[in-house]
Amino acid sequence: MTLTWITGASSGIGHALALELARRGTTVVATARRRDKLDALAAAGPAGRILPLPCDVTDADAVAAALDGVEREHGPVSRAVLNAGTYAPDDAATFSYDAFKALIDVNLLGTAACVAALMPRWLDRGHGHLAVVSSVAGYRGLPRSIAYGASKAALINMCEAMKFDFDRLGLKIQVVNPGFVRTPLTDKNDFRMPALMEVDDAARRVADGLASDRFEIAFPRRFVFWLQRMRGLPASLYFPLIRRATKR
Repeated sequence: MTLTWITGASSGIGHALALELARRGTTVVATARRRDKLDALAAAGPAGRILPLPCDVTDADAVAAALDGVEREHGPVSRAVLNAGTYAPDDAATFSYDAFKALIDVNLLGTAACVAALMPRWLDRGHGHLAVVSSVAGYRGLPRSIAYGASKAALINMCEAMKFDFDRLGLKIQVVNPGFVRTPLTDKNDFRMPALMEVDDAARRVADGLASDRFEIAFPRRFVFWLQRMRGLPASLYFPLIRRATKR
């Protein structure tokens, strides 16, 4: 049995993606901290297609132990979608080291813990497929996104750096950069979110992208097209444009 491991599967994109892939015939190992939410997810999907695996990704030892257990019982994990993440609006006036660190621990170091647990297995087997969920917020700085944007920019850079090695080793790596998706996290935003899309639509686009050879899975396309071009704008143009777009 071929397994796809999805972290952050209790809500948002991870939850919707687990259901989408399960409906397409994939067996999904779903990870989050709360067992009750994972059990509800498994019950909502096709029978036997979603396997709950409670785990806190910020505990590297627990991640490795959980992966050992699931592979002993169900076989090797051949694909991982590392989606676990959190978001809290922030700004310079209320900047907090503890809040910044808490977000980095989940979004960046939690992802690193999962990669560290996966790589020895994939190197030994000679195959593996890694997809890391980042965000278009990692392209350039955005209002109310100091810690979140920093974590997502780091994930994009990490995937780009690893791609050289993955290509050489015969492994597959992708980075997923969604725009604004309606989830409990984006519900925290107090600014206009252009091209806001529904989570089920986002899950379908991620699932389609996983089956492709594209390094970056980014959507919605028109919104991403303009954001990608804004990466090259000089600061004198970029900051006024973003202020006008977000009303910040």
